[in-house]
Amino acid sequence: VTAINYEIIIIDDGSPDGTREVAEQLEKIYGSDRILLRPREKKLGLGTAYIHGIKHATGNYIIIMDADLSHHPKFIPEFIRKQKEGNFDIVSGTRYKGNGGVYGWDLKRKLISRGANFITQILLRPGASDLTGSFRLYRKEVLQKIIESCVSKGYVFQMEVIVRARQLGCTVGEVPISFVDRVYGESKLGGNEIVSFLKGLLTLFATT
Repeated sequence: VTAINYEIIIIDDGSPDGTREVAEQLEKIYGSDRILLRPREKKLGLGTAYIHGIKHATGNYIIIMDADLSHHPKFIPEFIRKQKEGNFDIVSGTRYKGNGGVYGWDLKRKLISRGANFITQILLRPGASDLTGSFRLYRKEVLQKIIESCVSKGYVFQMEVIVRARQLGCTVGEVPISFVDRVYGESKLGGNEIVSFLKGLLTLFATT
């Protein structure tokens, strides 16, 4: 992959791991035309973060990834190649196919993730193997359209995006990725998120 024009938009919503401070340093080094820091004062949910980011995106394609290197940038060229290969509307990173995998999680966290995906596959038949990951490439206009139809917040939002994409007739390709648990900061997944995920899953099942 060569001659790709890009910009990096960083949406920080009061994260406790110092993301904003690092982003400000990067902005000084690489310039505000490449690094666009668009912070928000508090956590308002993934869906609204996506909407906030799209407003500032000037390209035709958007890659969404975690900023803590849990999602490694080395996979980005593979996402781009896959999109070109099949002209997909969405290319989703998957931890559950090919040589994809998860590193740094304890057994409990792996079971929660596997269980969430397993239940989702049974109830929603989404046609994609990794529903709770967020490392994805989207056609910009497709992402805008999907988000308009989404109602979820939090972690269930990732799952709803794929389900709504299928409803809208979007094409989805997959690239195996390795997910490495964050080295800095701490995970936001807790009991409340698990309960809201299950509620959201049942809502989707009842309404799709």
